[in-house]
Amino acid sequence: MGPVNWFAVIIAAVTAGAVSAVWWGPLFGRARTRDIKPGKVLPTKGPLPKMVLTGVLLLITSAMMGHMFARVGEATLAAKPWLWFMMSGGLAIAFVIPALWISYTHARVTTRIALIDAGYWLAAYLTMGLVFFLLS
Repeated sequence: MGPVNWFAVIIAAVTAGAVSAVWWGPLFGRARTRDIKPGKVLPTKGPLPKMVLTGVLLLITSAMMGHMFARVGEATLAAKPWLWFMMSGGLAIAFVIPALWISYTHARVTTRIALIDAGYWLAAYLTMGLVFFLLS
């Protein structure tokens, strides 16, 4: 196992946060505002608590992704560069999106919101994979 690229971990989390600002801002912000009511689990007063929580959780995700890439090793990733995207996108498609949809089914969230959120997580994970690829 090689060392974790901590610089890439931080940049990947920041980049995924930027994707979320665009995704849930100008792209799909109105759809979410119209279809989702504020919950009791997450902070709802102002954007700052949500941004901090999002940043912390994306940093945890990015750190685990960095560890995964370090575990695979530089030589393997250099020989098979598609693994950066297959692994990062695969995490979203095989774990995050199904878990999200299972939760949304029980919470009776609309299909439209589930698809918008699934699209974000796929885009965010692929963006993180791209950052690791570019900074490796």
